[in-house]
Amino acid sequence: MVAGMVASCGLLALLLFGGMVTGAAGTSPDIKAQVATVAGKLLLTCNMSGPYSGIEGHEWVHGNKVLQTDTDSGTSTSYTIEGKMEEHSGVYECVYKANPVVKGQVNVSVPPQVTAYKKSEHGNEGDTGVLTCKSASFPPVVTWVWSKNGQEPILNGSGRYIIKSSGNKTELRILKLNIEEDTGDYHCNGTNAYGTSGAVVNLRVRSRLAALWPFLGIVAEVLVLVTIIFIYEKRRKPDEVLDDDDGGSAPLKSNATNHKDKNVRQRNAN
Repeated sequence: MVAGMVASCGLLALLLFGGMVTGAAGTSPDIKAQVATVAGKLLLTCNMSGPYSGIEGHEWVHGNKVLQTDTDSGTSTSYTIEGKMEEHSGVYECVYKANPVVKGQVNVSVPPQVTAYKKSEHGNEGDTGVLTCKSASFPPVVTWVWSKNGQEPILNGSGRYIIKSSGNKTELRILKLNIEEDTGDYHCNGTNAYGTSGAVVNLRVRSRLAALWPFLGIVAEVLVLVTIIFIYEKRRKPDEVLDDDDGGSAPLKSNATNHKDKNVRQRNAN
């Protein structure tokens, strides 16, 4: 077992490896790891201490994902990690494709990188509020601590608080939200063997009536619209009646004029 230590971005990472083989006892080759920083990149290397026949290639695996593969038959293989080291922590395996298969293991460990699932949460008064923090770094967080506005840590089961933590995730549940007591900033801090990190979640508690305001606004708009239509129709009807009366009297006036003209023509003829 060999340990290498690398400093990157102010974070201390410890890389451990272990060689293992699926063959018979006494046939396991000794695998050594070399770790180096090259141009800001982390270089992981696995080397067999002696020759090993039947190697048909290598693979580097992180979780269930194959990162790199080749068909080289050598006893040495390497993989380069680019970017921030804290974003690539975890267990890496160097796999020698042979019969039997030989595997080496490298652990890239960093302090927790704690983030809030949501930086701002909203809840209605009387409901249950749920605040969540997580860390994707390796190794998993050992201890989670919640506090409000920088005050004393919140104890699980105290008052209306329930804390549920498992590895790299933690939840703070607040029962029966109170608009005056529960509004504020909540701090979640995670700790593992390499350090501590934290995040902040802002909780806003709304009155139960707040959910009704959009509906009441729509109702008010409808009432205003109906009132305007009613007033418009009421003012328009007398004008229409007046127009109808004028239309009926116009022919009478025309008939009277024609009758008068006819009488004048008759007198002139006599």
